[in-house]
Amino acid sequence: MSEIKNTRPSFDEIYMDLAVNLAKRSHCVKMKVGAVITKDTRIVSLGYNGPPAGTHNCDQEWPEEGCPRSERGGCSLALHAEENALLYAAKNNVNLEGATLYVTLSPCLPCARMIFTIGIKKVIYLNSYAAYKGLKCDEGIDFLKRFGVQVFHFDELKKQIA
Repeated sequence: MSEIKNTRPSFDEIYMDLAVNLAKRSHCVKMKVGAVITKDTRIVSLGYNGPPAGTHNCDQEWPEEGCPRSERGGCSLALHAEENALLYAAKNNVNLEGATLYVTLSPCLPCARMIFTIGIKKVIYLNSYAAYKGLKCDEGIDFLKRFGVQVFHFDELKKQIA
């Protein structure tokens, strides 16, 4: 009789899979990003990038080029996935102190500041914002690490668990 290998996924794998699937809900033409916030192994908030509810859906309004660019070259309408997850939690009075954020793209610097300020203690990301934007470093990741937030690249975390 052959031994059956344990194929039970870790919570990290489940939550990152959910973030990846949430990203598919995004209306962004340029990059689809998903985020899941957990606390004590329970999902407390989630989000994906896109314009605020009640405004334009970029893939419908501007299907070729996406929403108009701001002066700095960023989306003029979109909220980042982390922002949407944080705002949803705030709107529903969810305490995020000590929570974990799973996100498909590492946080930019402004999002990192919000993540730190709200009290999230651990961030697990799938892809690098710096690599996506062609930047020298991940400023958001550097900021979070500097101020004591645990930050893990998902692939590296999986290697540690295996």
